[in-house]
Amino acid sequence: MVEHGQTSMAGQRLGAPETLGISTLEPGHKPPAMPAGRLVPIRVLLLDDSEEIFDISHRASGRVLFETVCLHLNLIEGDYFGLEFQSSHRKMVSLYKCNPCMRVCPGPKHTVLRFVVKFFPPDHTVLLEELTRYLFALQVRQDLASGRLTCSDPSAALLVSHIIQSEIGDFEETRCRQHLLNTNYIPDQMALMDTIMEFHHKHTGQSPAESDYRLLEVASRLEMYGIRLHPAKDREGTKLSLAVAHGGVLVFQGHNRINDFNWSKIRKLSFKRRRFLVKLRQNVNQDTLEFLMASRDCCKMFWKICVEYHAFFRLFEEPRPKPKPVLFSRGSSFRFSGRTQKQVIDYNCRTDKAYCIAKELLNTERTYLKDLELITVLFQKVLDKEDCVPEALKTLLSSTYEPLHSHHTHFLQELEERLSLWEGQCNMQVKGEIQRLGDLLLKSVQELKALSAQLEMSSECVFALERACVASCRLECVCREFELQKVCYIPLNVFLLSPLHRLLHYRQILDRLCKHYPPTHTDYSDCKAALDDVCKLEAALRPGLEEIENYQKLLELQKDLIGVEHLAVAGRQLIRLGCLSKLSGKGLQQRMFFLFNGVLLYSTRGITSTNQFTVHRQLPLHGMTIRESEDEWGVPHSFTLMVQQQSLVVAARSESEMEKWMEDLKMAVDMAEESNGPTADLLTAKSSGASEVESEDDHRGSQTSLQCNGNDSANTRHRGNTTAHVCWHRNTSVSKLDFSIATENQLSGNLLRKFKNSNGWQRLWVVFTNFTLFFYKTHEDEYPLASLPLLGYSVTHAGESENIHKDHVFKLHFKSHIYYFRTESEYFFERWMTVIRSATASASRTRYLNRTEPD
Repeated sequence: MVEHGQTSMAGQRLGAPETLGISTLEPGHKPPAMPAGRLVPIRVLLLDDSEEIFDISHRASGRVLFETVCLHLNLIEGDYFGLEFQSSHRKMVSLYKCNPCMRVCPGPKHTVLRFVVKFFPPDHTVLLEELTRYLFALQVRQDLASGRLTCSDPSAALLVSHIIQSEIGDFEETRCRQHLLNTNYIPDQMALMDTIMEFHHKHTGQSPAESDYRLLEVASRLEMYGIRLHPAKDREGTKLSLAVAHGGVLVFQGHNRINDFNWSKIRKLSFKRRRFLVKLRQNVNQDTLEFLMASRDCCKMFWKICVEYHAFFRLFEEPRPKPKPVLFSRGSSFRFSGRTQKQVIDYNCRTDKAYCIAKELLNTERTYLKDLELITVLFQKVLDKEDCVPEALKTLLSSTYEPLHSHHTHFLQELEERLSLWEGQCNMQVKGEIQRLGDLLLKSVQELKALSAQLEMSSECVFALERACVASCRLECVCREFELQKVCYIPLNVFLLSPLHRLLHYRQILDRLCKHYPPTHTDYSDCKAALDDVCKLEAALRPGLEEIENYQKLLELQKDLIGVEHLAVAGRQLIRLGCLSKLSGKGLQQRMFFLFNGVLLYSTRGITSTNQFTVHRQLPLHGMTIRESEDEWGVPHSFTLMVQQQSLVVAARSESEMEKWMEDLKMAVDMAEESNGPTADLLTAKSSGASEVESEDDHRGSQTSLQCNGNDSANTRHRGNTTAHVCWHRNTSVSKLDFSIATENQLSGNLLRKFKNSNGWQRLWVVFTNFTLFFYKTHEDEYPLASLPLLGYSVTHAGESENIHKDHVFKLHFKSHIYYFRTESEYFFERWMTVIRSATASASRTRYLNRTEPD
C-alpha cells in the first residue's frame, strides 16, 4: 500500500519500526478495512519534507487515508494532526475524515496532500510521545521559516538554537557557523547569527528529544504559536484577521491580537454567505459580532475549523451525529469527527496503573540517588579538606554510602532503560516482556540484602558524626555551615538515614503492584517475592530505625533550643512539639511547647540572629492532671495542666489541636506514672534559676540567650526552616506519629503550578519530604529554587467556581496564600493528595493505629 520516497526522518531518528499499532482508534478496535475497488496512488508530503505514496481505494474515506499515514509513521497521538490540500481556489483545505477522498481531492494523481499539525494545545507537556513532539517541532520549524510564527529577535534566536542543537549536536563554533550559512531557518538569519551561536553554546549535552521539548516550551508561549490567520473585515470595513485557538476565537490586526472571545462567552457561531457571526452570551455588552470574509467558501471553511477546535479542546467525547430530517434540512450538518483531547490523553499507556507505579519509582529513585551523592561527593569533599575530621569517621562514611551509591546508580540506569522501552512502540509480545517491574525490583532487593551491613551502619554514622562534633567545635561548625548550603535542603542527618527510609518506599511500591496485579499476571510472582524480602529486611532494621529517628529529632531540637542540656540521651523520646497560647495576666501569649516522656518544656522565640527558642520552664509529668477549661476561663479550646500545686492554662488554635495535645499529654503522663522514676532536669543552671519568674514580655527573656549558651561560631548561624520554626509560624503542632508517617510519605515528580492570580502554568520538578514541597526546574538541578512548608495548609480539589477548567488539579490554601497544582494522571493526582494530606493533617494516635493505605 505504501511506496517510499525519501526515508522518513522521524523513523530514522527515533528508530521506530515501520508498521506497528495505531492509537487513533479506541482500545480493541482495528484500522478501518480498505473498501473494495481500484487503487489510486495518493501522494502525501510529510513534515520532514519526505514524500510517500499511498495506494488507496477510490471509495475510501479521508479517515482511511489519514489512519494509513499514522500507521506508516507509527504515530500514537495522531489526533493532533490532519491532512490538507490546495483547492482549485489555491486555498489550503482540510481533508475531513468523513468525506470520500476522491470527491474532495480534485485530480488525485496531481494533488499532493500535506500532513500537518492541526490542533495546537497550549501546554506542550500534554504531548506524551517523543515522536509527537518531534513532529510538532518540525511544524514549528516550517512556521518559523515561512514567517507565519512571528516573534522577537531573542525568541527567534533561542528557537533556532534549539533546532540546530537537535540537528548537529553540541556547539562547535566552526561547524555551527557553517551550518547556519548553509541552512536558513528564519528570515534575516544572518543578523542574528552571533546570538544564535551564543544560545547554542548553552545547550551542551542536550539530546535531540530534549531540544524538541525545549523548542516547544519556548514556542508555545509565543502569541502566534499555532495561529492560522483568515482575512476578514469588520462592519466599518477595517481589515482584520480571524483565528481560532484552544481557548476561543481571536481577532488580529496585522500580527497584533486586538480581541479574543473565550468559548465560555460564545453562545453560537454561524455564517451566512460571506458573513461570519459570533453570538455572545447575554451578560456581554454586545450581543452579535459580524465579520465579512472574502467568499462564502472562506467563511464556511473558517466556521468548520472553529467547530473542530471547540469540540477537540472543550468536549469530553466525540459529539454524536444528529438524526437526519425526514423531508428537508436547514444549515450545515458538519460536525467534528474524531477523539477529543481528553480522550487522547486518557487513552495513552500512561493511564495504566502499573506504568504510573513504575514512573513513581523512577522519579523517587532519581531523588534518592542525588541524596546519596550529597554524602558521597559533596559532604565527603568538605570533610577531606578539614584536618579536624577523624580518619575513622571518613572511612565509616565512605564504606557505608559508596557501595549503596554504586548499587543505586546501576539500578536507576536499568529503571530508565526499562521505562524508555515501556513508553516506546512495540508489539504485544514484546510489551509483555518489558512492561514489568518485578524482575528489576527482585534483583535489586536481593543485592540490597547483601548490603544489609551498610544499611545497618547508616544509623552508626549518625552517632559517630555527633560524637565527633562534640569532640571538635571546628567539625561542628563545618557541619553546621554545610547544612546552611542550598544543596543541603533538609537536615544532614536525614540524608544519612535515607537508605533506611528508602526501604519503606520500596515496600509501599511493591505492595501497590501486588494489589494491582492478579496472581496470574506474569509480573506478580517476582513482585511478591521482592515484597517478602523487603518486609524481612525492614523488620530486621525497624527497631534500630525507630531509635535513630528519635535521636535525630532530638539532635535537631538541641540546635533549636537555648537553655537546655543533655536532651539527646538514651531513653529520651519526643512525643509532640508545637504552639499553644499561654494564659497570663496580659492575656494569651504564644509559646512553643515540647513534650517528651517525663517532662514538658515551653519556650519563646527570640529576636536574636539565630532565632532559636529560649526555654523558660519545665513541667514534670509525674503527678500531672489535665482538664478542659473553656467554661472556667471563657477561652476557646483551653485546658489546664496541674502539677506540684501549680497550674498552667493553655489554649490551642482549634478543637482538633486541643484533642491531640490532651491525648498525647495523657499518654505521656501514664508513661511517667508507670516509670515511677525522678524527672531529669533538662534546664541549664542559668535557665533553671530563672524558670519560676518568666517574664511576661515575649522578647526580654531571649535577648540574652546567646550569653546563656555561649557564643561560639557554630551558634551564630542557624537553619530557619526547621520543623519547630514552621510550627511557630503556622501556629500548629507535630507529633512523633506525624514524623513517622512523613518518613513513609515521600514523593517526587513533575507538577504544573499556578498562582491564584496568574494565567499560565509553570512546569516544575517537585520533591516532597520533611513536611515540605521543594521546587526545582528539572530533576537534574543541584538545589531547589524555592520551598513551601505545608504544616498548617489545607489541600482540596479545585472547585468549579475557581475557573480552572483542567483535570487533576488540587489546591493548597493557607490564609490568603493559594496555589494550584496539576498532575499528569488520575494516579498521580491521588498520590500527591495522599502524601500532602499526611503533612497538612496531624495524626492522632487513634486515627494512626486504625489507618489503612488506599489501594
